[in-house]
Amino acid sequence: MMMNLFSSFDPTSNFYLSLNWLSTLIGLMIIPPMFWVIPSRINILWTKIIMTLHKEFKILLGNYKSQGSTLIFISLFSIILFNNFIGLFPYIFTSTSHMTLTLSLALPLWLSFMLYGWINNTIHMFAHLVPQGTPPVLMSFMVCIESISNIIRPGTLAIRLSANMIAGHLLLTLLGNTGSMLSILMINLLIIVQILLLTLEMAVSMIQSYVFAILSTLYSSEVN
Repeated sequence: MMMNLFSSFDPTSNFYLSLNWLSTLIGLMIIPPMFWVIPSRINILWTKIIMTLHKEFKILLGNYKSQGSTLIFISLFSIILFNNFIGLFPYIFTSTSHMTLTLSLALPLWLSFMLYGWINNTIHMFAHLVPQGTPPVLMSFMVCIESISNIIRPGTLAIRLSANMIAGHLLLTLLGNTGSMLSILMINLLIIVQILLLTLEMAVSMIQSYVFAILSTLYSSEVN
């Protein structure tokens, strides 16, 4: 029984062990067999998704710098998508709802982009702090704004992902807890609403993993 509404997001809520984080690694047991059997429809579909992402990331990064660079962003998309989906199953811990995981993905990426940009393209990074066409009076003000926007980027990436995961799960939990107090007709209506919300959550899981990966790609392309 849940002590409060947010206990489902507590890693130690089951058996007083933090084994819930193992849900992040379940894919290691599922994904490898795909490469050793005759390609199935799922494998072919996943290959098409990867090739589509590769083409999009290649356009953002530029053809001359995209050789192998898209692999890290495709891998980032894959791990976030898998963890978002695995969290939709009952009694499976949603690891992407924790800032521990999302910030661990966003912060090293952003830090590596910033270090690479400031070390190798210092003049370009300074020029990027003042947008083109800015009046001289506002230049110092724009430098402050652009600096703050650069610093908060990993935080916004992490919060966007975890907040979307928490919001959908809380809504499903709140509606599910009202089932014991409803009539048969209202329970049938509640089930339909829950199915629709679950479908929405599946779409949100895909969209948020794509947004995380595409924004990381954009941040990478800015430092070149």
